[in-house]
Amino acid sequence: MTGLRRYRQLLPSGADLMPVRRYWHTDLLAGATVAVVALPLALGFGLASGLGAGAGLVSSIVAGALAAILGGSNLQVTGPTGPLAVVLVPVVAAQGPGGVLVVGFLTGLGLIALAVTGAGRYVRYVPVPVVEGFTAGVAVVMILQQMPAALGVPASGGEVVLDAWEAAGAFAAAPDWLPLGVALGVAAVILLGFRLRPVVPLPLLAVAAATAGAWYARADVAVIGALPSVLPEPSLDFLDPREVPSLLVAAAAVCALCALESLLSATVADNMTVDQRHHPDRELFGQGLANLAAPMFGGMPASGALARTAVNVRAGAAGRLAALSHAAILALIMLTLAPVVAHVPLAALAGVLIATSVRMIEVGSLLALARSTRADAAVMAITLAATVLFNLVWAVAVGVALAGVLALGRISRATSVEREPIDSGDHHDEETALLHEHIVAYRLEGPLFFAAAHRFLLQLLEVADVRVVVLRMSRVSTLDASGALVLADAIRRLEHRGIAVYLSGLEPAHARPLTALGVLEPLRLRGRLFEGTGEAIEAARQRLKAEGVLEQLEAQRGVEGEPERP
Repeated sequence: MTGLRRYRQLLPSGADLMPVRRYWHTDLLAGATVAVVALPLALGFGLASGLGAGAGLVSSIVAGALAAILGGSNLQVTGPTGPLAVVLVPVVAAQGPGGVLVVGFLTGLGLIALAVTGAGRYVRYVPVPVVEGFTAGVAVVMILQQMPAALGVPASGGEVVLDAWEAAGAFAAAPDWLPLGVALGVAAVILLGFRLRPVVPLPLLAVAAATAGAWYARADVAVIGALPSVLPEPSLDFLDPREVPSLLVAAAAVCALCALESLLSATVADNMTVDQRHHPDRELFGQGLANLAAPMFGGMPASGALARTAVNVRAGAAGRLAALSHAAILALIMLTLAPVVAHVPLAALAGVLIATSVRMIEVGSLLALARSTRADAAVMAITLAATVLFNLVWAVAVGVALAGVLALGRISRATSVEREPIDSGDHHDEETALLHEHIVAYRLEGPLFFAAAHRFLLQLLEVADVRVVVLRMSRVSTLDASGALVLADAIRRLEHRGIAVYLSGLEPAHARPLTALGVLEPLRLRGRLFEGTGEAIEAARQRLKAEGVLEQLEAQRGVEGEPERP
């Protein structure tokens, strides 16, 4: 029943309608605001992906509407994004537009699988330096991608850095200043306007002004071209099973990016409000269904879009109607204004994407991370460089792996094995001295796992010239299989040297791996497991007394002339 209840949480419920009934008027206004911002972004990201502006617009409509209804956030706005456009460029170059549609469909299946397995909650563990480095790297890649359009030269479709370099060379050989002026002008208007008038839909106004100016001057500039005026009939003709194996890696990359972007964007939306909390697995489920449907209509993969979601929240959205109306308004624009939108200069859209990329780079966050620790700065820098020089999935994988290695190093150094003084209690001074000579107690503190196990073993085996070792386990926070194996090996080696080992304060969760390795049962049979360290030391004292060790040493000290106790 618990599993069935978890699956039911992935589906829409009556609670989704409560904000709609109360705030429908503010949601409609917010949706209109987002649609105005989303239109040039959808067209630009569609072009940036190599699939065409129409694919970006269709994706914003179809995926945006479905994710608004089925997703796990009341405020999330879904559509094509910059990171997805970056990943799709080589797919278009290698497999053509049909390959992108297959990748989108496989992405939908992957997101649904992640949702069903409950993987949504693990995205929160992606380190901040990785996210910041990845975001900044994507922004750099997007700027480089727009250089051919901004310089008015055709793109070669190769590697991003090489393509930008070749575009700069072609421009230097035969400069055409009009596209560059349009791109920089649109970008400047957007960047300056967001500082002065952040509520004004500047991207759309800047693009409209550039389009009108180019048309009035009859300027010879490259334009978007024909756009669909209606949604095509849904079809699965693009899905060729023979192409699937060659596209699985690209689909895994897009799936990972969709999941990461969507959940991070939903988290930001939650943080911008007081009473909103998204359901991560339902968000993945809704994004999965949205990406299954978008390719059927010729749309590119989509995910939760942070910029549009933030605009939605700032515009006063409270429910799903805002994101749904945003998709409906874009559909209305496609039906009525497609011939006008077709004349938008490519350089104007390049300016929009350049401005969007610049605003993606949080300079304050990057500087703060660079100044925090060397490890965080290294993770961020390497992730950024890998994003620009390699593909985005490798960048995230390298960043997370590096952050994990550095974190393991910090955690392993937190593991300590400290010798504890033995409480004299009611013992006489001579007997206490004898106990100190023959019983040693160690406090194990922190996580005892594979990264710290070897160092722990070396420290523990330094014990010499004692008869009993008491290991205080109450402060061990983690004990994995490697730590249990090393502890078992240490006990075996000490026992082989004739040193009896006692354990105290062992947690039940930590007892399981030791029991599986057969370590605890011999100790339990010998009476060497105790809840408290004092009890273990007293048992060790009784052991030494039973073996006659204390009497022998007392006699030896008496022979050496030590005063006997009255």
